[in-house]
Amino acid sequence: MGIGKDGKPNSAYTRGMELRGKYTLLGEGARGSLSKQLIAKYRLDEGREPQKYGIGIKELWQIDPAKHQPGLVQHSFGWPLDGTTGGGSFLYHFDENLVSVGFVVHLNYTNPTLSPFDEFQRFKTHPSIAPLFEGGKRLAYGARAITEGGYQSVPKLCFPGGALLGCAAGFVNVPRIKGSHNAILSGMLAAEHLVSALAAGRAHDELSSYEQAWRASDIGKDLVRVRNVKPLWSKFGTYIGIALGGLDMWTNQLFGLSLFGTLKHGKPDYATLKPLKDVKPIVYPKPDGKISFDKLSSVFLSSTNHEEDQHAHLRLKDAAVPVAHNLPLYGEPARLYCPAGVYEVVYGHEATKTDPRFVINAQNCVHCKTCDIKDPAQNINWTVPEGSGGPNYAGM
Repeated sequence: MGIGKDGKPNSAYTRGMELRGKYTLLGEGARGSLSKQLIAKYRLDEGREPQKYGIGIKELWQIDPAKHQPGLVQHSFGWPLDGTTGGGSFLYHFDENLVSVGFVVHLNYTNPTLSPFDEFQRFKTHPSIAPLFEGGKRLAYGARAITEGGYQSVPKLCFPGGALLGCAAGFVNVPRIKGSHNAILSGMLAAEHLVSALAAGRAHDELSSYEQAWRASDIGKDLVRVRNVKPLWSKFGTYIGIALGGLDMWTNQLFGLSLFGTLKHGKPDYATLKPLKDVKPIVYPKPDGKISFDKLSSVFLSSTNHEEDQHAHLRLKDAAVPVAHNLPLYGEPARLYCPAGVYEVVYGHEATKTDPRFVINAQNCVHCKTCDIKDPAQNINWTVPEGSGGPNYAGM
């Protein structure tokens, strides 16, 4: 802590602590910053399909008691997305007049003018959804990336002195929108093999037995049955892809086999955008401030806070790329895929759209990791901000 914006120690500087263990287990969620480095260093993704992701955006509401139905769960897919873009919603009634509502957009979308945040706001205006929130109060807001690659995208789990767990390994069951069960199971499985290693006096080596065991475990059995849902959805779109995915899950469940074998995902999410000239720009309606909202008022509800005098945790490998490459080719999609208004293109002459500058408002960051995943030039590197900085979710 205490590294200033200039990258040098300031008056609050505190040295970090070095923690040493015989093994280190990483369960830091989707696109974890340490996991990302270790996967690259030890080539843990070699021979695997690229990991796929979605961005989930969520709000917590307090609604009219007359409209509350405790225990009601609703899911949808498609609208307001077009038929070629994957995603869908969730809506849960719980506790005292509370509703969690959210929307997931698959990050392999192709239109660079798409804004996941605005798709979510538009979802809430659907005639069957909007009445639920009329007269209600929005209490909290947040966003987070979700792993979606599944069975064929799970990297090698072990490396010298450690292993990957949960969403760091990509154990989400996409069609069932579940990940916590496999996260818990992976922790239990790793612990079993860790205890055996420690009992044998081992340390700092690979827990290769954990890597060998997961596919035959309940985790592997869970993921192998749904392995083709995501690639079918991506290849054939929502209407045909979902139907084929449903058929594939049935054949896997009933007969233990798939008509499709094991499909590949193909491109990583950052490589799927079409050039701006090849798409029809999406124009979103202005928020009404009652059911739909803007990004900055939403970030306020996330209670996000970062120490002002710190080295920005969102770093560009090449500062020229956003304006020189992403802006002319894609319209700089960072300003749209970010759900927190972190990235802006500011013009010196707004009327003529000349003299553009790429601005990073790192203090707005809700740590969703979307920029690290979706940037088409892979030029943005999400690093860990100073301790305790970031969103402070309550009731989410």
